[in-house]
Amino acid sequence: MPKSREQAFNEIVRRVRKECFGKGPERIHTVFVDNMAISVLQGNLTPTEKFISRTPEGAEMVRLARTSMIQELYKRKVPEGLEEVAGSKFLYLFSDFKVEEDMGVSVFIFERPIPKEPLPDGFICGKQANQAQESAE
Repeated sequence: MPKSREQAFNEIVRRVRKECFGKGPERIHTVFVDNMAISVLQGNLTPTEKFISRTPEGAEMVRLARTSMIQELYKRKVPEGLEEVAGSKFLYLFSDFKVEEDMGVSVFIFERPIPKEPLPDGFICGKQANQAQESAE
């Protein structure tokens, strides 16, 4: 059975967050609406971030890091496989984070509507695709 676009998209989002913050979200739920991917991410905070966020100033620092840093990261370089899974060019990322609930929401905007059909059988994207191509050579 082919992997759903949502599953593949979530794997990319989780990998990027883990590489950036040292921990990816424990749960991600993504829905595609027209040219948008809307992801709710839960269980994101590292033990250090939880410790820092015990004060209002620390919580705001964590919130800024979890929103501004990730937006800047996507602006500088589109994560491997993201556009392939969405079937369209990535344009913008809007995100917010509720430190108290350890929950974030990200809205990814693409150039064209995201296809409804599942990914083709054997679809591989991102780092996995590069590794598969290298081992085939």
